[in-house]
Amino acid sequence: MIRLEVCVDLAESIDEAIAGGADRIELCSALELGGMTPGPGLMGFAARQSAPSYAMIRPRGGDFTFSPVEVAMMEADIDAARAAGLAGVVLGANRENGTLDIEVLARLKRRAEGMGTTLHRSFDLTPDPFAALEEAVELGFERILTSGQARSATQATELLYALSSRAGGRISIMPGAGVRPINAATLVAATGVKEIHASASLILPEAEGRVREFGFAPLERRRTSRDEVSRIKAALAAL
Repeated sequence: MIRLEVCVDLAESIDEAIAGGADRIELCSALELGGMTPGPGLMGFAARQSAPSYAMIRPRGGDFTFSPVEVAMMEADIDAARAAGLAGVVLGANRENGTLDIEVLARLKRRAEGMGTTLHRSFDLTPDPFAALEEAVELGFERILTSGQARSATQATELLYALSSRAGGRISIMPGAGVRPINAATLVAATGVKEIHASASLILPEAEGRVREFGFAPLERRRTSRDEVSRIKAALAAL
C-alpha cells in the first residue's frame, strides 16, 4: 500500500484530510510560507484525531540556517509536540553552504528521542543529495520529504528514483511538491516510492472588507479538500 501524507495548517483541514483517507498528517502553521511550527492548541486537536500527526518544527520563514537561540526554540517546540501526544516531528537545518547541519540535526534528534522523525525539504537545498541521504540515514530519520531538488516532484522523477534506489529500504523517500490526483500514480510508478506527500487543497474565496485591507489574511487562502485527498488515494489504490 502506498501511504499518503497530507500537510495542513487548519483544524478543519485535519478533518477534511482524515475524511478523505489521509494516512498521516504533517501539521503546520503558515503553509503559505512553506510551513512553520503549529501552536499548542492545534497540536492538541491533531493528537486527538485518528490519523497520526507529525509537527513541523520551524521557528520562522526563510532559510534553514538557525541561530543558537532558534535551535533552543526548536527544542522547546519538540517538547510541546511530545507533550501534546503527537506521533512525530518534521526537522531540517542547513549550514550556510547548503549542506545539512549535522550538529544541529543530531541535537534536535536527541530531543525527539522516541518520536518519529522526517527530514524536510531543507534536503532540497543540499549541493550533494546522495551525501545528504547518507547523513540522514546515519542520523536515524525515518524518511526524507523531497521534491527531488526541483520546484515540483514531477520534474525530478529520475533523481527521486535514484535516491529511492540508493536508500535501499534504509530510509523512505517521500516525494512532495506539485502532487495532484492527476499525477500521483505516475509519480509513484516512476520513482518506486512507498509514500507520497500532498496538500490536496483548494483555493478559498478571497477575504473581503477590512480583513483584507488590514493585512489579516494572505493573498491566497487554501484549505485541504477531502475530495482531493480521496482522489489521490483512489489513484494510488489503482497501482
